[in-house]
Amino acid sequence: MSTAIYFPHLGIHLEHVGKSISVFGIEIAYYGIIIGCGMFIGLLIALAEAKRTGQNQEDYLDFAIIAIIFSIIGARLYYVIFSWDVYKEDLLSIFNVREGGLAIYGGVITAIITTFVFARVKKLSAPLMLDTACLGLVAGQMIGRWGNFFNREAFGDYTDGIFAMQIPLNAARASDITTKMREHIVEISGVDFIQVHPTFLYESLWCLLVLVLLLAYRRRKAFDGEIVLLYLFGYGIGRVWIEGLRTDQLKLPVTGWPVSQVLAGIVVILVPVFIIRKRKMIKGNEKQ
Repeated sequence: MSTAIYFPHLGIHLEHVGKSISVFGIEIAYYGIIIGCGMFIGLLIALAEAKRTGQNQEDYLDFAIIAIIFSIIGARLYYVIFSWDVYKEDLLSIFNVREGGLAIYGGVITAIITTFVFARVKKLSAPLMLDTACLGLVAGQMIGRWGNFFNREAFGDYTDGIFAMQIPLNAARASDITTKMREHIVEISGVDFIQVHPTFLYESLWCLLVLVLLLAYRRRKAFDGEIVLLYLFGYGIGRVWIEGLRTDQLKLPVTGWPVSQVLAGIVVILVPVFIIRKRKMIKGNEKQ
């Protein structure tokens, strides 16, 4: 099987892109390595922000252990629930995350719930913790999306745009391949390639933009919790667009609507309303 990945319009030709590396005879998936790197760098960013704002970094180290575990569980459950037809005949495959299958929104939702529980037990400010942790979270997302690159997953439909990516037809899941992709198959050295939107790249770059904007704004926030709300809003805008391109969308039952796109859309609508109301309340209190 070919392991090549090409970006023809950018002149990038990667002939050997494996899915794993062997260490002492043990195969370790690049997907897991990259997710792990994303978590580590995200933690460092959160610790730096905690130090900058005078918080106890030890609290974030304790929180990270719990949050990472539950976030992975939440991300997997979210994916499995909305892909139940894939797993109902083989329940053990639910535990196989080497091939991907972690949904960002499942992890985010679980992380937020975990933060409120942890903050309540430790008698800390949950909104402040969320403001601090979300900087690391978006950095982790930015890095983690490259795991999809190595797994040849989370891509969009056919495109001939400048960022178009070509991957071997037999390297992609059959369920992710559309008629449009098959109509534009490219044969290279006897191997059939599909040409698609690299949505992992779009989301990674979008998360970088969101991170830069949050870092630039964080000193101007009007209330604790505003940064995490702006993260949800900013990431949500990008997700509404990017999710519409993907061919592996998780769908809502009955309606068939992309669940992450719907969730992102709701967040994008509600968050500005909440921020505006909160700012008005603060101004009203200042006048009294």
